[in-house]
Amino acid sequence: MGKKLKNIKSFLSEEDGLGTVEIILILVVLIGLVIIFKKQLQTLVTNIFKKITQDSNTILS
Repeated sequence: MGKKLKNIKSFLSEEDGLGTVEIILILVVLIGLVIIFKKQLQTLVTNIFKKITQDSNTILS
């Protein structure tokens, strides 16, 4: 029983870094999402900046 607990503790405390393949896969997924939702993201960012500009103009006036 003690050996199993020791193995579980050592497994949970492992701090192996991500491999290059995993990082590349994550980047590919993120880039794919940006490409898929490019138009929606552009619209969202444009609307946010318009709102910021309008609100800043009312504060400064």
